[in-house]
Amino acid sequence: MDEFEKYLNQSLRFLSYRPRTEKEIRDKLATKNAPQEVIENIVIKLKEHKFLNDEDFAKRFIEQRLRFKPKSLRIIKLELKQKGISHEIIEQAVVNLQNGNDSEATNSDLESAKKIVEQKMPRYQGLPKQEIYNKLGSFLARRGFNWDIIKKSIDDSLEDRL
Repeated sequence: MDEFEKYLNQSLRFLSYRPRTEKEIRDKLATKNAPQEVIENIVIKLKEHKFLNDEDFAKRFIEQRLRFKPKSLRIIKLELKQKGISHEIIEQAVVNLQNGNDSEATNSDLESAKKIVEQKMPRYQGLPKQEIYNKLGSFLARRGFNWDIIKKSIDDSLEDRL
């Protein structure tokens, strides 16, 4: 087995766990001490066979984050940037999702925050209003929501309960 096949098989095994970005593949191969020429050829081959597609990765990543682990769009964009997705691809993925028909994937930050508050509210049923604000507010802040959205989502939820 030559060097190219060896590193290609390692890349395919790495991709088998979950989709990856081009940067993640390049970084993984670099840690395996693959020559730069081999890395380039592997990336080209993976793109040809549609195993690597940063646009598709960004779209799916945003959908999954909004659906299963809601965070603010700002934090999701930052996570994608850390994975090596370009700013243009990130913005295009956000625009495509907002123009699409998938209402769950196109939730605004306020709707995402309200969803989280509704899930967490039963835990804080008997607590004073200020303590609810503190606990939920800090949780939402860790998820990247700004204070205006945090306050509005908690206010709306408390209003519904009164």
